Amino acid sequence: LVLELNQVIIPTYGTVPDQQNLHTPEWVDFDDKPDSLFFSDGQRRIDFVLVYEDESKKITHKRSDRKKQRRKRQVYESNLINNGLQLEATKSVLDEKLIFVKVHAPWEVLCTYAEVMHIKLPLQHNDLKTRDSAFNWFSRFFRVDENIIKPEQEFFTAPFQKEHLSNFYIHDKDTFFNPATRSRIVHFILSRVEYATKNSVKKFGINKLLDTGIYKAAFPLHDSDFRHLSTDPKCPSERHLLYREWAHPKNIFKLQPLDFVRKYYGEKIGIYFAWLGFYTNMLTVAAVVGVGCFLYGCLTKDNCTWSQEVCDPNIGGNIIMCPQCDKVCTYWNLTITCESSKKLCIFDSFGTLVFAVFMGIWVTLFLEFWKRRQAALEYEWDTVEYLEQEEQVRPEYEARCTHVVMNEITQQEEHVPYTACGKCIRMTFCTSAIFFWILLIIASVIGIIVYRLSVFLVFSATLSQHISGTEAIRKYLTPQTATSVTASLISFVVIMILNIIYEKVAILITDFELPRTQTDYENSLTTKMFLFQFVNYYSSCFYIAFFKGKFVGHPGNPVYWLGKYRNEECDPGGCLLELTTQLAIIVGGKAIWNNIQEVLVPLVKNLIGRYSAAARSEKVVPRWEEDYHLQPIGKLGLFYEYLEMVIQFGFVTLFVASFPLAPLLALINNMLEIRLDAWKLTTQFRRMVPQKAQDIGAWQPILQGIAILAVVTNAMIIAFTSDMIPRLVYYWSFSVPPYGSHSSHTMKGYINSTLSVFNISDFKNASKPFSPWFGNQTTCRQVYRDLRYPPGHQHQYEHNIYYWHVTAAKLAFIIVMEHVIYFVKFVISYAIPDVSQKTKSKVKREKYLTQKLLHENDLKVVEKKTMGKIANKIMKGADSTFRPKAE
Repeated sequence: LVLELNQVIIPTYGTVPDQQNLHTPEWVDFDDKPDSLFFSDGQRRIDFVLVYEDESKKITHKRSDRKKQRRKRQVYESNLINNGLQLEATKSVLDEKLIFVKVHAPWEVLCTYAEVMHIKLPLQHNDLKTRDSAFNWFSRFFRVDENIIKPEQEFFTAPFQKEHLSNFYIHDKDTFFNPATRSRIVHFILSRVEYATKNSVKKFGINKLLDTGIYKAAFPLHDSDFRHLSTDPKCPSERHLLYREWAHPKNIFKLQPLDFVRKYYGEKIGIYFAWLGFYTNMLTVAAVVGVGCFLYGCLTKDNCTWSQEVCDPNIGGNIIMCPQCDKVCTYWNLTITCESSKKLCIFDSFGTLVFAVFMGIWVTLFLEFWKRRQAALEYEWDTVEYLEQEEQVRPEYEARCTHVVMNEITQQEEHVPYTACGKCIRMTFCTSAIFFWILLIIASVIGIIVYRLSVFLVFSATLSQHISGTEAIRKYLTPQTATSVTASLISFVVIMILNIIYEKVAILITDFELPRTQTDYENSLTTKMFLFQFVNYYSSCFYIAFFKGKFVGHPGNPVYWLGKYRNEECDPGGCLLELTTQLAIIVGGKAIWNNIQEVLVPLVKNLIGRYSAAARSEKVVPRWEEDYHLQPIGKLGLFYEYLEMVIQFGFVTLFVASFPLAPLLALINNMLEIRLDAWKLTTQFRRMVPQKAQDIGAWQPILQGIAILAVVTNAMIIAFTSDMIPRLVYYWSFSVPPYGSHSSHTMKGYINSTLSVFNISDFKNASKPFSPWFGNQTTCRQVYRDLRYPPGHQHQYEHNIYYWHVTAAKLAFIIVMEHVIYFVKFVISYAIPDVSQKTKSKVKREKYLTQKLLHENDLKVVEKKTMGKIANKIMKGADSTFRPKAE
């Protein structure tokens, strides 16, 4: 492609050594038309704006440096003009040091580069009849008024070819290339024009000029102020319409005008909002079912037999529990956990199992229906063959192509930035770096665990373990609760700090990798960032769900961390409630923090920039200067928006068995998130360079991986974290003979039969509590359900038969639940095709038209030429046949 550009399109590509031969932009004064999007002649549209600070007025650099910067900029602008672009320069109204260079791409340049970039443009109107959906009558109440934002006309399209110009649907030359396409073409040129040559290596691209400070900004223009319609009759005021009908909070329950968003911002932003809207709509179903399961738990908590036994003073009040730490902890009554056991009944109910199975199926439906929706958008937005045809090499990659290799496909030499050995070394280094930083995250999690272990000793020694009946707060402020809440808050703060660090680390590693295309770059960065975030956000939840309280030994022989800290124990009801607390703090805190950050940071920056210019309210400011004072979108665009939503998707699916309200919280957050992101893009940021995107990129396989993992984690949470399986085993097997004494299946006696007995005389000196024993009892009960034989048994303190029954039931449950859900997922995936029949018909029709209008016309021209030559030969042959022979 670069060779094609050099030989065909950019014959004057390269620096111009002679200062006198440099082309310069045309200088004009601002014409006091603030809403104008055109050059001073009112005809040529501004497709891009470059901003720089006049070097003669800079005081921060040496004179020689200022001269070099001016030279590079002048050469760059001269080469832009040599490439056919037209430039017009205007001084700033508010700051005399700033210069705005407006860029316009003429028709010939647009046509040439549209062909090189394989941009698909309209051939003719879509003539396929479409059937209205059965839900159209309902959805029209939530759609944007078509009289305000008119539906986009559907066209069959094909990659543009100049020689077939007459076959394309050109109603008006000025509107054939819409503003988004014009800006994309101009940015393509800006990214590949040279500005200097050093040691026979060409330096080029607007990105490098921005990084070195030669230009302060480069951006396409918004078409109007978001608050009101443009005064320019040629301007459609699409930004104002988007703000009013899309970004404004009043539209929170309306569907998004996605085609209009795509038209204004490009496919990459359009596909993000399409995915976010689809995900939010699907969350509605999950939220309804989750709330139903939560209400079921609330309604049935009063009938929770084992919780009633905990709170019963004649049962739980007579059960003395063993200390939960060495020496400083005391014996305590089981009734102290009464309130937590009632809460646990809400989340650890039969509805939890139903909801976990439902979510395993829901996530499959979500991904399969999104594939269909994505396929339809790929066709409608002309990105079906984008990756194969249109994506260009990153300028940073091109600049480093110094090694020559033989292409196995073309059998021609091509330039690459590193050899095969160099690539292997880079990949090894990057992989090692990723694992190193992941280990650091795990180290921080271990630090939180050590905090839990050490602080629990403090809370156990200071918080009273007995309920006096007068201080109600002590019912809730147990050592376990205090430790859990403070550890969750500290974990959240650590997560937020590590996010900032690992963002920079991931970018540095990806830059070192030097991916070839922008899609490769974003996919590589996506994988790294998600790995970091996955470990950062979820590791504490995995610890609570699957490790805490699982390896603690028993009171006479506890397990120690680092040889010093006694391992944590779960509440008598299990660790499920603590996992719920952890999730609520992280999910809620993350949503609040991100929304505050997304809204306040750009808003405050813009307010500071707005009021720092004292003369701003006194002078008429042009559109390009208004946009300059907005915030830049950043090189990664919507990467962080995707990351935020995918992390949320993980919380909604991976641990939903412990927190059925997670989909509801996610739904509320996403309804706000859509409008906040839209508001931010429309009002606080400069207009992004429109970019193509075929799909959501590397996020798709990540979502699929989370969906598969979610089935396993939820099955394991129900089996190992909740108390559901031990209760079921007791109800069906151990409440009746031969193991139980009840005549019928019941949950009565569950608490007394599952808390193992320990003789206090068996305490070792290292763990024997300081506090004196009260009463004349000689035994205490283990906090966790370790299910061991009592003292005096020939196998005392070893696991009893109940333990092995429960373990077998847990493993069987995991296997059955996984296989059932995976089978249903497979059936659903097979039954729902990735591409709908309607979309397939459109694709086939478009291919047929492309072949008919473009390729068959070529054949006709060739046939005419061929037939003409044959006719001439025949005529010549006929003439020679009837011509008299020469003597």
